[in-house]
Amino acid sequence: MKACNAAVAAALCLLTLCCCGGAFAEAPHYDHILIVIEENKSATQVEAVPYLSSLKAGGASMTRFYGIAHPSQPNYIALFSGSVNGVTDDNQHDITAPNLASSLIDAGLSFATFSEDLPPASPRIFTSGRYVRKHNPCASFTNVPDSVNLPLTLFPSDFSLLPTVSFVIPNLDNDMHDGSVARGDAWLQAKLGGYARWALTHKSLLVVTFDECDGSAPVATTPIFTALFGEGVKQMVSGVPVNHYSLLRLIEDIYGLPYLGGDRQAQRIEGIWD
Repeated sequence: MKACNAAVAAALCLLTLCCCGGAFAEAPHYDHILIVIEENKSATQVEAVPYLSSLKAGGASMTRFYGIAHPSQPNYIALFSGSVNGVTDDNQHDITAPNLASSLIDAGLSFATFSEDLPPASPRIFTSGRYVRKHNPCASFTNVPDSVNLPLTLFPSDFSLLPTVSFVIPNLDNDMHDGSVARGDAWLQAKLGGYARWALTHKSLLVVTFDECDGSAPVATTPIFTALFGEGVKQMVSGVPVNHYSLLRLIEDIYGLPYLGGDRQAQRIEGIWD
């Protein structure tokens, strides 16, 4: 009987560890995390394109990753600040609220967004060419310095010079919003394939995700493609339901940053590291 009780206790202990995440390896303290946000496609619409498929096969594919809201802009704001902050449209907003950039800077770390077609002299412009501010969340926060809101032309060729956390925002032709899925996939490989390969051996991480599905299906229950690729990431598929708040929480947990809102209760991204 004692042996039976001991076995039950051991099983319960293991179950507790698994449920709370204690049995999982923690995410490493990455020198660099780079997040690319694509546009308005459900996971099934992009699962067969070559480069995204290679990231999925070579890293961790999150098959139940969801957006927060519709239309696009609230998803970017949520990922950046843990809340949609009252944004329910794609119009121009000026927000003063805690956010990922301010948290990193306050902690002595660094942040930048690199946006394709953003004019260097007009970091808070609403539109310019194929650039749109609604896809660049840091431009909507008045407490984020202009010095970290950069054009993609300033993306360093020496990846070790990247900030602690970076967002890369393709223009409307290359983020799959107006251009084709094939075009967006080729753009990702051309622009960030080098970083992805480098990240595998330089304590760095690439995250490719989408803002939301295509709008014809429920945002909260229609998965969007999300893959994590970099040093220490297992080649695996995770079916744990997570969302943009979960991704924000992951970054905050890695760097010991305060939670900002919905990220506090979000399901953790875990179990994907060696």
